[in-house]
Amino acid sequence: MYTINIDRECGCFKRSDLENNASFTSNDDAMMKANSMLNTMNTEFCGKHAFSLKEDGNTFQISMQQPAATSGCCGGGHCS
Repeated sequence: MYTINIDRECGCFKRSDLENNASFTSNDDAMMKANSMLNTMNTEFCGKHAFSLKEDGNTFQISMQQPAATSGCCGGGHCS
């Protein structure tokens, strides 16, 4: 069995239809689903976090990166 594991479920993940610890009999099926989930999480979630995928044996691990510390600038271009 091949499993897709989300290390930390953010609010966007919990509100989505995505499933943590989904199991597949095929490595290819698991990889395709993991890449699809990763794309959804990085493009359709709120953008406060970035997500990365790592294959570890029979587990596809999707990890959440914390946002970089900011200087308090909102990114509107008027702070510099």
